[in-house]
Amino acid sequence: MKKLLTLLLALGILGSTVPVFAAEETQAEPLPAWAYGEIADAYAMGLVGDEIYTDHSKPVTQEQLDKMIKVVADKLALLGVEQRSSAGSLVLDTTRGGVINALYMEAAPYAFEGIDAEPEEFLSSLGVLHGDGDSAGLALDRPCTLLEAMSFANRMTLALYDQHNAGSLGLLWKAEGNGNTLYLLGSIHTDRNNLYPFHKQLRNIITSVELAAFELDFNSQEGIDEFTAMQVWSDGTTLKDHISAELYQEVVEALALLGPEEQIAQFKPWALANTFTGLSMLDETSSDNAMALDLYVNAKASNLGTPVEGIETYAFQGKIFDDLSEEYQESYLAMTLAMYQGMDAAGDLSEEEKAEYEAALQEQDEAIDRWMEQWKTRDVEAFANDYPKDDIQANTGDELNAKLFEGRDPNMIAWADRYLKQDGAHTGLMTVGAGHMIGKTGVVQGLKDLGYTVEVVPNP
Repeated sequence: MKKLLTLLLALGILGSTVPVFAAEETQAEPLPAWAYGEIADAYAMGLVGDEIYTDHSKPVTQEQLDKMIKVVADKLALLGVEQRSSAGSLVLDTTRGGVINALYMEAAPYAFEGIDAEPEEFLSSLGVLHGDGDSAGLALDRPCTLLEAMSFANRMTLALYDQHNAGSLGLLWKAEGNGNTLYLLGSIHTDRNNLYPFHKQLRNIITSVELAAFELDFNSQEGIDEFTAMQVWSDGTTLKDHISAELYQEVVEALALLGPEEQIAQFKPWALANTFTGLSMLDETSSDNAMALDLYVNAKASNLGTPVEGIETYAFQGKIFDDLSEEYQESYLAMTLAMYQGMDAAGDLSEEEKAEYEAALQEQDEAIDRWMEQWKTRDVEAFANDYPKDDIQANTGDELNAKLFEGRDPNMIAWADRYLKQDGAHTGLMTVGAGHMIGKTGVVQGLKDLGYTVEVVPNP
């Protein structure tokens, strides 16, 4: 049962590889230039989905607005602001004025600064509306576009979080040397525990750096294509030829909503195992878009035109799994399927085994919740004590554990060293698995050993 928790460790050390089952792409209508600074936050919080790329200039529908309002309401409730009695009426239409009033009504129950003003004045004071609150200049009677509604909702949420010094802080260090600065952001590759929005301090760092580096270059289509090719059989066999008939049937049934049997059978056990791992990490606190935090950082930086670089390659990370023995891959798939199914997978176990299994699943959830809270509050010490990196490295008898760290920490330290050695004064951001940052062999200690100053960024 301890294997269940062991498999979670990849959350802190592997880059967010593309999903096995990707949605079919649609031709995107270009967004206006000003929108690119907002789209990552709005998408990550679940205010909009992929429709923003094709329908952004169309009038927002009542269904789309209702979805945004619910997200905003849920996010504001998390702030813990003192509640107050409020009065007002909700305009049930999708004009600009109706959207503005609907958003205001979600803020009205709380004692936010300036909340007693009229809706247009309140949102203008937050920078949501670019004006002075004068109704005549805000086109309140005009139909509101999807992009405008998204922007209003996104700006109000971020402004109120900023007003209350709230948002996820991240496991963040600052390395300095030779006049250069490199921020080190430890990633946990999932979207859980109301991860978004990020704190203004972290958002500002992401948008101010000259280079953003990740384990993988998420914008490399060539790399993605290579990784995709590694996931499927190319020798004429299918999944059915490599795992037991019983496990094959369970996998096909578990993934029926994601694709037909013919598609699922194309993939290797490790690729499907990684899919189950990703799916089992999500819960009711995940955004509808389930955007892992390193993918958000990449989108935030890329949308602003910041150069992006990969420290490793898709082929390198794919090989970590592709070189696993066939026996291990089958065991890996069976275990991650069990993680995904939860207690539904315990049907044939004895009562004692079921109790042990339930305890292991609970330990899994509690560990993820702790790590995510430590990430959100920048509790670096607690994460370093809680994340069992030393146990991983000591467990050399496990095929996957042996590969997850082997040679990877030193390569990341070497990349950071090269960045800090360059001429001139440069500022960059390196986002890799948080497990790579900590410990005796981690990036933080490695840079200190090379003589660089490395400190946890103080909480704002």
